[in-house]
Amino acid sequence: MPVDENDHSPVLDWPDGVENALAHLTCVLVARRTRTTPERVTWQQYDVLEMLRLRGPMTPSALSAALSVSRPTMSKALRVLKDQDLVTQAALGADRREQTTSLTATGREFLDRAAECRRDNARIAESVLTPDEQAVFAALCGRVAEAIHAAGQPAPIPS
Repeated sequence: MPVDENDHSPVLDWPDGVENALAHLTCVLVARRTRTTPERVTWQQYDVLEMLRLRGPMTPSALSAALSVSRPTMSKALRVLKDQDLVTQAALGADRREQTTSLTATGREFLDRAAECRRDNARIAESVLTPDEQAVFAALCGRVAEAIHAAGQPAPIPS
């Protein structure tokens, strides 16, 4: 699609347009989500909540495996989420050392607000894209997401 010279976009002025476009879109989406979900949940904590929403109650070890993080990292994330009353843990069976983690009502409400924000973003995107552009955008987002996922996680930055 040709760019109208009167429709100036500083994001596309850089030689690395895709990188800047992704960075700009990420910033806009994160800022909107932060306004609707001010609990200061990190990306990793959000992923834990979404995994619990999608799969139901899980053990910390299953969450660690599903999200490809270490058990100590998962323990820290769960501790913060418990402190915010977004998840709860209960003993699993007779071995009280193994816990199962579930969303609380507050956690479900948090995810409902985040979902409403996503739906609002989708409505805005649909309002500025033709149906054909929407289909192309959705397909391209899917391809890029799959490629990024297939590339694996980058090495953590040493602290």
